Amino acid sequence: MKKKRNTKQNLKLLGRFLKGSRLLFAASVLFAIVTALCDTVNPQIIRMAIDNAVGGAEPSQPPFVLDLVEKLGGFAYLGKHLWIMALAVVAVAAVKALAQYLFRVSNTKAAETLVKTMRDSLFSHIERLPYAWHGKNRTGDIIQRCTSDIDTMKNFVAEQLTSVFRIVILLVLSILFMVRMDLSLTLIALAPMPLIIGYSLIFHRKIGKGFEECDENEGVLSAMVQENLTGVRVVRAFGRERYERDRFEAQNVKYTNLWVKLSAVMARYWSSADVLSSLQVLLVIAVGASYCIRGRLITGEYVAFITYNSMLVWPIRMLGRMISEMSKAGVSLDRIAYIMSAEEEAPSEKALTPPLDRDIVFDHVSFAYEDSPEMLHDISFTLPAGKTLGILGGTGSGKSTLMALLNKLYLLSDGGGSICIGGTDVKDIDTGYLRKNIGMVLQEPFLFSRSLQENISITRPDMTLEDVREVSRAACLDDTVMDFAKGYDTFVGERGVTLSGGQKQRAAIARTLAQNTPIMIFDDSLSAVDTETDAKIRRSLEERFGSASVILISHRITTLSKADRIIVLEKGRILQAGTHEELIRQEGVYRQIYEIQSGSGKEGAQDA
Repeated sequence: MKKKRNTKQNLKLLGRFLKGSRLLFAASVLFAIVTALCDTVNPQIIRMAIDNAVGGAEPSQPPFVLDLVEKLGGFAYLGKHLWIMALAVVAVAAVKALAQYLFRVSNTKAAETLVKTMRDSLFSHIERLPYAWHGKNRTGDIIQRCTSDIDTMKNFVAEQLTSVFRIVILLVLSILFMVRMDLSLTLIALAPMPLIIGYSLIFHRKIGKGFEECDENEGVLSAMVQENLTGVRVVRAFGRERYERDRFEAQNVKYTNLWVKLSAVMARYWSSADVLSSLQVLLVIAVGASYCIRGRLITGEYVAFITYNSMLVWPIRMLGRMISEMSKAGVSLDRIAYIMSAEEEAPSEKALTPPLDRDIVFDHVSFAYEDSPEMLHDISFTLPAGKTLGILGGTGSGKSTLMALLNKLYLLSDGGGSICIGGTDVKDIDTGYLRKNIGMVLQEPFLFSRSLQENISITRPDMTLEDVREVSRAACLDDTVMDFAKGYDTFVGERGVTLSGGQKQRAAIARTLAQNTPIMIFDDSLSAVDTETDAKIRRSLEERFGSASVILISHRITTLSKADRIIVLEKGRILQAGTHEELIRQEGVYRQIYEIQSGSGKEGAQDA
């Protein structure tokens, strides 16, 4: 799932995500600037109190500051009433506290709005991605990108990016005040900065690669957890707990070691940066003290200079954190951009909505999945409207692929033949309209973590309980459900784990019948029910939905026997075609399977 970084495209995507929170972030930036201004004002008040109000030194402040001091009674007056200057320090601190509070409120609102926008955009986009895309990408990794990577982006934008403006204000004002006090000492203070910045940039690349590797392996770990939680019954049934645990622990060790390795790189960076920053502080303190002794600096200036130097060191040290967070955010934005840049399922250009209770025609259909050999070879057949087609074939023969093509889950390539309903190519039919009019029941039906009633009525939310019971009776499910303590309010666990295989299939059949579509596909969806229930369901379907065109895919001859026409697939080709009676009279696969299942052949005799 790797993709070359496109910085311009990623920044454009980030701008799109920020659309609903720009004003809130702008407000938080404004309050961050006010906080920075307050930080730089207080050292000047303390300097004036020490040097001018108490020490009597000649003032060197800008005219507007001197005018304000004169209005308050002058430095001599302030020297006798230091509480006024102390009150000024408290007032500036109060303004700073208010600005910090407003910054936190606006920044938090902006960050959560950003997260909501990102989640909504990602989920909406993923819902519209082609079926083939989901087949190529692990669910656990997609979930990790939609959760962990979004949180990383939020933390960077909210905590680091908004601090840039405060850092810039602190740097600029601190350097200006320092230069006004002593240029040579300022140059000494700034001398180690290029080294620290260069050192940070060198580590930026290393840290970025490390975070990318950690993120990808976290996705693998998330996929393992997701697969094991949803497939826990299979794991238990085959006694694979130890194997899956060892597999998980091996990946977890790999993931942990990657973080340890990355932490070692960051530790070297942080410790080196701390040493350089500490040496810079010591150098400024020592040189500044010698300047004071020689009278080059007075006491208040020295105190203010040390304060501004600490303000200078803090942003430079923050640069390291920003760079590491920027590396993480860059990787996360790349991983989110991978999803957002995936092309959505293209709508039909003509978007036709013709009646679908018409003949279905597969005309010389050939198909191959991406990077795979051809799966279907020159398939041609016609299903007259209102009739039933049975399809028999071994694993990998292309049965389910045919149905996926009919439902436009995959599209035929140019020269791959055509699929038409009532003379209209499915490529030209509106995709949403087509799928709403084709009911599909899969061999492994998916049920949501909701009540049985909610699962059955998912295609028609307006269904009453009686409506639900009616389609459930047609699927031979109603009697079973009414024996449950909570009936149709029974909660179905994730993927329907609280139900048996047959119950899940019948619930899925009921859900499909609720659509009352003109085309119905049963993809080996009666495999988990007994023969008697199978027969009851088929009789119920004939009585209730006799006008619908039905496609039955099954390995069970009794299920297919009542179909108007049956085709036998082998390795993507039609091997045989005809009615049940015609096929059992022919030598071939169908007759062999019929004899085995009915016990009338040699294999059946041997089994007996």
